[in-house]
Amino acid sequence: MTVLHKSNIAMVVVAAGRGMRAGQEHGPKQYRTIGGKPVIWHTLKALIKSAIFEKIVVVIHAQDHDLIEKSAQEYLANIICVIGGNSRQESVRNGLLALESDAPDYVMIHDGVRPFVDIDLLVRVKEALEPEVAVLPAVPVSDTLKRGDENGLIDGTVDRQNLFAAQTPQAFPYAKILAAHNKAETEQVPDFTDDCALAEWIGLPVKIVEGSADNIKITWKQDIELADQRLSNGSYFPDVRTGNGYDVHSFVPGDFVTLCGVKIEHGAKLNGHSDSDVALHALTDALLATRGAGDIGTHFPPSDPQWKGAASRIFVRYAADIIRKSGGKIANVDITLICEAPKIGPHREAMVAAMSEMLGISNDRISIKATTNEKLGFIGRGEGIAAIATASVVYPGGLE
Repeated sequence: MTVLHKSNIAMVVVAAGRGMRAGQEHGPKQYRTIGGKPVIWHTLKALIKSAIFEKIVVVIHAQDHDLIEKSAQEYLANIICVIGGNSRQESVRNGLLALESDAPDYVMIHDGVRPFVDIDLLVRVKEALEPEVAVLPAVPVSDTLKRGDENGLIDGTVDRQNLFAAQTPQAFPYAKILAAHNKAETEQVPDFTDDCALAEWIGLPVKIVEGSADNIKITWKQDIELADQRLSNGSYFPDVRTGNGYDVHSFVPGDFVTLCGVKIEHGAKLNGHSDSDVALHALTDALLATRGAGDIGTHFPPSDPQWKGAASRIFVRYAADIIRKSGGKIANVDITLICEAPKIGPHREAMVAAMSEMLGISNDRISIKATTNEKLGFIGRGEGIAAIATASVVYPGGLE
């Protein structure tokens, strides 16, 4: 028997449904918000973080391109989006076909509206994979089951021994589950309720592994409400980061300085390769720090002649763009200028306006202060200006 490499596993996430049972007033359920983020975002986060999958295909509705881009912006580089069909079965087949040109050994198929799938469950499913077996995570049925008749009356009690509630991700040898879907398509058998049902249909054994009570499928409106409560009940901590920056420049002969993007007449200018805006240099470092993205010199080396005389607002906008591309929002920036002169107060309003434009945030999120060095040190002697900057940024998701 050929042993396949369990590292060569792909994932198909089914997220093309309309979710009518959850209500449509706020859009399809996979894009509804729980814990401050869309359901599909939580699902993708768990799958990508597991590092199990070589490829992740997300099957979406033809009308949902904007929704998936907005909901999973930071994960778009990690997924392949394909358009689904008129049924779940057709959508899964489309997802499988998207992998055919570079076929994996195995594939897992997961409902996009199961956002609480965890690494332990994924590993259990992975470890159970075999070349001639499908894998189904399931939990034993605990409720008493009743059979009803056409009149809505109880027709008997069903023995729940050996009964299980099926979950996803369900896992398969890729070639076999694709063949099953193709066979069902050819023979026009459209009514399989899950992919393990297709495996059973073609005679592929299905192995049960322990599911998870937490791995719920969001189906009804109240499921969304409960999931939101679960993520917001104190166990969820938002990802708020603070970065600090410090810079200092000495004076050289000149007749103006540029501070916080504002040109101010002065009896000297600041020495530096760009426009020497000491405040914006410190702020750039603070913003970059919230992404662990190095410092201003990493991105704009002073040895590079293209930055000679450059406006420092370029650096600030660049750092802010890094934050935005990661889904972050700047909550507050605070700058303290340390100098004996020039006076900062008369220019504070213009400085705030300039920084508001650079950062794309409101004036009330910007603080600019100034202090002297009480005639002490090089700043007290009027030999230069220093700046301290602090930035607070809120990123998507939460702390583990």
